[in-house]
Amino acid sequence: MNAQNLLEQFLGTGAAQSVGTAVTVARDKVANNGMAGVAGGLAAGGLLGVLIGNKKMRKKAGKLAGGVVGYGGAAALGALAYRAYQNWQSGQQPVAAPTAASPATTEAPPADSAFLPANAPASDGRPFELALVLAMIAAANADGHIDAEEQKRIFERVGAAELGAEDKGFVFDALSKPPSLQDVASLAEGPEQGAEIYLASRLSIDTDHPMEQAYLDALAARLALPEELVAHLEAQVAATE
Repeated sequence: MNAQNLLEQFLGTGAAQSVGTAVTVARDKVANNGMAGVAGGLAAGGLLGVLIGNKKMRKKAGKLAGGVVGYGGAAALGALAYRAYQNWQSGQQPVAAPTAASPATTEAPPADSAFLPANAPASDGRPFELALVLAMIAAANADGHIDAEEQKRIFERVGAAELGAEDKGFVFDALSKPPSLQDVASLAEGPEQGAEIYLASRLSIDTDHPMEQAYLDALAARLALPEELVAHLEAQVAATE
C-alpha cells in the first residue's frame, strides 16, 4: 500500500502545482456553478473534495494560507499544523491572517519533525498517512449525511482514482464502515499527530452543523488537545477558507 500517495489523492495530487492551483480550481467552480460543491482550500481537486462536496453546498471559496503554497497536500497539512503548534507554544494569540505580530512563515517543518506524516507511524504501527485518511472519512460522515446514492458516487470516484487495488480496498472498507471518533483519536502518538488529526478532521467538516461541531469538540477532548492549541488550529483552517 502506498500510504503517502493515498493521502495525496485525498488532499489533492501532486506537489506545488496542486496546492498552488487550489485557489484557481475553487474560484472557477464559483464562477461556473455558484457556491455549490466548492470544496475549497486543501480539498480542491482531491478525493476529499468529492467526499464533502457531495454532502451539501459549502460556503467556502478556495484560499490557501500564503505560508503553505509550494508544498504538496500532505506537506501542506503538516505545515499548517506545525505553524499552529509553534504559534501556540510561543504564546501568540490565534489569528486567521498574517499580522506583524504573527507573520506568515514559508518554513516547512524540520526534516525530522513529527509534523511530517511519513516520519512516524500511528499508534497501530501503520503509516500515519492512513490515520489522516481515516480521520477525514470519519469526520465527513459525522452528521450521517452521506446517503447510499452519495456513497455510490464517492465509490465511483475512488474507483477511478490513480490508486492501487489495496489502497482502494482500504478506502472502500473505511467508507462502508467509517471508524468511530474513539478509533480515530486512538491513532495519535503525541500532540503533534493529534494536532494533525484534528486539522484533517476540521477540513472535512462544516462547523455550522451542530452534530459536526459536537464531533470536533469531542475529538479535541479525546486527543487531549489544549483549548489554546485548538484555537490556533482553527485559525489556520480559517486562513484556508
